[in-house]
Amino acid sequence: MLVVGDVVTDVVARHRTPLAPATDTAAEIRTLPGGAGSNAACWAVRSGWDEVRLLGRVGTDAADWHERALRGAGVRPLLVPDAEAATATVIALVDGSSERTFLTDSGAALRLSPADWSAGLLDGVARLHLSGYLFFAAPSRGAARRALRDAREAGVPVSVDPASAGFLAELGADRFLAAAEGAETLLPNADEARSLTGRDEPEAAAAELSRRFPLVVVTLGAAGALVAEGGAVIARVAAPPARPVDSTGAGDAFTGAFLAARLRGADPVRAAEAGCRAGAEAVTTVGGRPPGSPIVD
Repeated sequence: MLVVGDVVTDVVARHRTPLAPATDTAAEIRTLPGGAGSNAACWAVRSGWDEVRLLGRVGTDAADWHERALRGAGVRPLLVPDAEAATATVIALVDGSSERTFLTDSGAALRLSPADWSAGLLDGVARLHLSGYLFFAAPSRGAARRALRDAREAGVPVSVDPASAGFLAELGADRFLAAAEGAETLLPNADEARSLTGRDEPEAAAAELSRRFPLVVVTLGAAGALVAEGGAVIARVAAPPARPVDSTGAGDAFTGAFLAARLRGADPVRAAEAGCRAGAEAVTTVGGRPPGSPIVD
């Protein structure tokens, strides 16, 4: 599997009390490797698919650190160093309910360009996954579109994770859907599905999106996931119970495990069940990578 996506330095700040304006709020703060595409790649390996590559653009400031973290997780990094922009950084504010709010500096991540892509990267690849963050800037959107086109010509199925309801609202649903046209699988969460369709009910949004994409899986957090095909929801999958400490990366865990299961031959419902199990595990650890991921200096 080849993932084309974002490599991010996450600063995760867990605060048990509400933020206090103009003064201090006690927090537990950790700096960790992250990024939706990178996290999904690591979870795919964790979920049993041991040949995963990741193409992403990083600043020279942290390229070595991220490469070591990805290799330690079993992912083969294909990182493009950027001497002009720093590595993308996200500050994740995680409140007492484990819900997170992101402050995002996309840095080098969205500077991935068509020149960084080659159809030869698809050699030996059974599936291409595109992080939706790529669609929110012109250079990386061009790279994503070229990768999607080449994959379709090569007969390689493509999945897309829309990534951010906030950025979708800025870009516009029509522009995103046009850019993602041709993908075989769309993996939005409920807020992203709502942004893409204007439908408040996740079931209605999933059904509508499945008229444009052959397979749509809408994640619902602790409520599980919906699987839709051909304009109808065909299954609702429950999530295992979990005691959350940080919801950062739960959707990425779902994506990685779902794709790994599909590559192993699972049908969409079984794959969604695997995704829900990974998401439930992800919320029990801080950061977006699998529990036990190597800590790099």
